[in-house]
Amino acid sequence: MTPAHHAPIGSVVREGDLVQCHLCGRWFRSVIAHLRSHGWDHLSYRQAFGLERGESLEGTDTGRRRARAMRARRVLDPNVRAGSQLGQVWVRSGALTDAAAQAARGRKHPAQRRLKTLQALAAISPAARTEGTRRRCLEHLQKTAAAAAARLGFIDIGALVRDRRAAGASLAGISREAGLHKDWLSRHLATVDPDAAHAITDDAAQLRHDTRWLPVIHGLGFTDVRGYLTDRHLVRHHSVRAIAAEVGFSRSAVETALARHGLTKAPHATSRQRCVERAVGVANRFGFPDIDAYLADRRAAGLSWRTIAAECDQPPSWLRRRAGRST
Repeated sequence: MTPAHHAPIGSVVREGDLVQCHLCGRWFRSVIAHLRSHGWDHLSYRQAFGLERGESLEGTDTGRRRARAMRARRVLDPNVRAGSQLGQVWVRSGALTDAAAQAARGRKHPAQRRLKTLQALAAISPAARTEGTRRRCLEHLQKTAAAAAARLGFIDIGALVRDRRAAGASLAGISREAGLHKDWLSRHLATVDPDAAHAITDDAAQLRHDTRWLPVIHGLGFTDVRGYLTDRHLVRHHSVRAIAAEVGFSRSAVETALARHGLTKAPHATSRQRCVERAVGVANRFGFPDIDAYLADRRAAGLSWRTIAAECDQPPSWLRRRAGRST
């Protein structure tokens, strides 16, 4: 242990119970006591050589002896005990950490702290660092969204967007109303509330596809495409071909509109409905619950298909096709 090499800035060099002085390179059990010979105090020494305030400037054994002496004083001295208890309260409540952060605000970190930070960062894998950055950004976006929704009286950003979109507002307009950048919702809604983003995307796509339908169906007395298709296809049983002829679009356009609005296509809707109505009419005319019961009764009585056809005024081939079918 010679004074040939001084301790590097930002670290404390120890050998056993001795610590090296940055100023003269000599070794001491406690550099703090030695600093008076240089005319320095420990705060200026720490600042000059980039050491943290909590870094010990004593040898290991010296530090242990000092800790034992402090424990004894804590037992015997009520003032020391009271101060220690107050410090423990600050530690548990987080007040000590907050006070330390406040005191360090605006000051440059010492070299020792910067070195520790760089070492800690170097130990983090790129994947973990990327995930941490993503998680931190997501938390920031969620807090921003929650605050914006709360300012306008909504429980979350999704409720705000759905309400304003139903009133015809654009995402840019909603962003401005919430005190955000005009593009904030366009960029981040899918991140903070995927369900709301998906819903308005579907609504926008549906509105875009329905745009050319609206002038036509307005002239037919309807305000929306779903209502028109429900009336024509499911209530009146018009076929896809008949609807296409009425609105002037292709059959594929009508089929796409049915699927887009969640309506099941009924093949040959008009013909099938007419057939059902004919069968019900025959059964009712002769007092039977359905066409099957009527035909079974007449066949059991030994009547031929031609005789039955003459009785109900329906073609024999039609009656044969109806036999055994549910209406």
